[in-house]
Amino acid sequence: MAATPTRFGHRGYISPRPVRGSRVPQHVQNLVIRDYCARQGLSFRLSVVEYIMDGCYLQLQQALDELPQLHGVVAYTLFMLPQRRDRRLAVYDTVLERGGTLHFAVEGLVLATRDDIEHLEDIWGVQRALDFRGAIALSLLPAS
Repeated sequence: MAATPTRFGHRGYISPRPVRGSRVPQHVQNLVIRDYCARQGLSFRLSVVEYIMDGCYLQLQQALDELPQLHGVVAYTLFMLPQRRDRRLAVYDTVLERGGTLHFAVEGLVLATRDDIEHLEDIWGVQRALDFRGAIALSLLPAS
């Protein structure tokens, strides 16, 4: 009988890119993640830092590749995930297939089962609607 690999801790995931128009310093993102882990009783492992190029998720993929040795990943925010729904769903699937969890520190949310996907995607949908509404409202303002 093969030994089951030992899992240890939760890897942080932060980014130097703006999220929803705001740039949060990396040290602040790490503080938020560490505080979240402490409140949830999770063992924190150092964060991977995503590359600054838009649409690049190589460091997220690296963290997902570590899931057989980790309990999960803690991202600073849900909105760091890929903008494209099909790519987000692939991230969710990878986490669940590898037996891990994906936490979102700012929102206090966790992906632990397939049932959690619908809730996370509902939040994405609401945010998209708010972003869209804001774009329309700004376009109606008179030019300065």
